[in-house]
Amino acid sequence: MNKKTVGFISGIIVFAIVYLLPISGLSAKGQMDLALSLMTVVWWATQIAQPAFVGGIYLMLLILTNVATPTQVFSSAWTGSIMWLVIGAYLIAGAVNESGLGQRIAYAFIIRFVRSWKGLVISIFVLTFILALLIPHPWPRAFMIMSVIAVVAETAHMPKRDLAKLGLAVFAASCPLSGVFYTGDTSLNPLAVQASGQSVNFVQYFVYMGVPMIIAAVLTMMTFLFLFKPSKPLEVDVPALQKQQAQLGKMTSKEVRTIFWLVVAIALWLTSGVTGLDVGWLTLIVALMMSLPIVGDILTAKSWEGVPVNVLVFLTAAIAIGKVGGYTGMNNWIAKTLIPSNLPTNIYLLAIVITIFAMIIHMFMGSVIAVMGITIPAFVAATANMGISPLAIALLVFSVTNLHYILPFHNLAILVGSDPDTGGGYTQADVMRLGIPLTLVTFVVALVMMFWFHLVGLA
Repeated sequence: MNKKTVGFISGIIVFAIVYLLPISGLSAKGQMDLALSLMTVVWWATQIAQPAFVGGIYLMLLILTNVATPTQVFSSAWTGSIMWLVIGAYLIAGAVNESGLGQRIAYAFIIRFVRSWKGLVISIFVLTFILALLIPHPWPRAFMIMSVIAVVAETAHMPKRDLAKLGLAVFAASCPLSGVFYTGDTSLNPLAVQASGQSVNFVQYFVYMGVPMIIAAVLTMMTFLFLFKPSKPLEVDVPALQKQQAQLGKMTSKEVRTIFWLVVAIALWLTSGVTGLDVGWLTLIVALMMSLPIVGDILTAKSWEGVPVNVLVFLTAAIAIGKVGGYTGMNNWIAKTLIPSNLPTNIYLLAIVITIFAMIIHMFMGSVIAVMGITIPAFVAATANMGISPLAIALLVFSVTNLHYILPFHNLAILVGSDPDTGGGYTQADVMRLGIPLTLVTFVVALVMMFWFHLVGLA
């Protein structure tokens, strides 16, 4: 039997065992919810089918088994702004890429600052940080940066093995730097905030997460530079890159209009705390305005093809795990059963315990979103009387899970980048070589986060 078959059967076995076991303290609906959730997680982890198909099955089974009503299953995802934020983010990311603005920024930066292997790696992280504010999704950012890095490699006659190493740097950079801004990863960041039951605006999120995630990025970059050296010295062919840059031509009116709407979007995000307007609705309206004549003419009917339905279905399922678990009592049962009853009151020891627990679950589940869906509500419930903001717990769980990977499937961005078709082409061994040392880095980041949360009043 192949891996998919084994995973499929394993998920069914897990479902049967959990459903048939006599579990005290959990309602019938809660037990069915737990069985379906664990089956889904096993199927996601073993990649028996594209994640959206598995997520769709989970959603339908919740309804068909009367675990939850359709309103309970879908309302938290679609009546709020998260899914619409994701749609708007994909549209804006498509506009930046299709207009050529993203490539223009990348070429200008590399030609100006890069002359060595170290400089190129640093530029990857700096560009990822800059573009995290302009392109609100990590994959389009990484693909765009990778396309420019490929040109640098070609003009420098770089060995394919070295290009693969840089591919890992591109996608590894996206893990911490996507967490700096609220819109840095619209499929994860708002989800983590929502799981806490709290709400934040764009500036508040940056205050809480900016410093810890920048530190995490610097530590990731230093670890990469220590572990991965070029097989031969890099000689950047600046004239060749300038020729490629010249082929972009002068800045078009489409790029100018794109810049205008990006400025509008960023201004609205930054002032959302003053206006009280939700970042999700702001992002979507800006994206839609890009389609209008005169002021827009950037997005077309074809632009909708850049919004992947599969991602929306997958996110709906991931959100439902946590939300439905709250309705059925599954989250509280997990908290009481799996989490130590006497959690440390010291915030730094607590951060270590949470990190260990999240990592263990993540090793088996694989999916960052699935781990968040189960562990964030559990830890929020377990720490409810400790005087720590649920937002601090949610952001900590999200961050350590997103930063932790040993194998490619542990992080979707790393998995996507390992595909040769995306331009990354690094191996599983490369991921392990970086991921194992980064496990220690993740503990350092967890302590930094808790210290920072204490300074800003979250812990």
